Amino acid sequence: MAPAQRCPLCRQTFFCGRGHVYSRKHQRQLKEALERLLPQVEAARKAIRAAQVERYVPEHERCCWCLCCGCEVREHLSHGNLTVLYGGLLEHLASPEHKKATNKFWWENKAEIQMKEKFLVTPQDYVRFKKSMVKGLDSYEEKEDEVIKEMAAQIREVEQSRQEVVRSVLEPQAVPDPEEGSSAPRSWKGMNSQVASSSQQPSNLDLPPAPELDWMEIGPSLTFIGHQDIPGVGNIHSGATPPWMIQDEYIGGNQEIGPSYEEFLKESK
Repeated sequence: MAPAQRCPLCRQTFFCGRGHVYSRKHQRQLKEALERLLPQVEAARKAIRAAQVERYVPEHERCCWCLCCGCEVREHLSHGNLTVLYGGLLEHLASPEHKKATNKFWWENKAEIQMKEKFLVTPQDYVRFKKSMVKGLDSYEEKEDEVIKEMAAQIREVEQSRQEVVRSVLEPQAVPDPEEGSSAPRSWKGMNSQVASSSQQPSNLDLPPAPELDWMEIGPSLTFIGHQDIPGVGNIHSGATPPWMIQDEYIGGNQEIGPSYEEFLKESK
């Protein structure tokens, strides 16, 4: 019996030796694995003639699994704030290590020979990609310069409009000449003098006379008891002495308060 071997594509252990790679299941798994990697390789090969340079974003850190080498490979090549699309994958496909691992993988798994060239990049193609990458960097810098110029023009336009608004607010308003026409607005000084002169003249309007108040008129809920003014005395509103202080003016210091003792005896009898 052949020793046990492990197939990473089929993920199972087999004991049939080299005959497993010719089985229908193994060939189906091999074809599906290569088809999953093929779209990424084709997109990378298209970038050989026209390299694309973009501003770096976190999505450019994405990696793909190289089936031949059995390791992860970064798809894009980033440096600073710039990224060359599919630069990392093309660099890996053009490396001698990948070429050696691809030859070994094709021989061990008995894959189709026609498909092997699709997963390899020749040194000539990689040199062509480098030249295309230089052109892509130049075009990217030109686009960035245009964007910077547009932003600078917008900033200057906004600053100019702001200065015009400030200048229009700070400039003094011109006072029109009253001789230009009767419809022209007049100055405040002339208007105030005219208002003052008009206020001194008697008004010709026929205003109704103010009603005279009859203090003697008796209402339904009020009763007039007459004036309580004492002649010659006055009240506190006219500057007279308050009533509670009048007694001190007429009562002497030796006069007794209340009836005398003789009047008390006479009243007791």
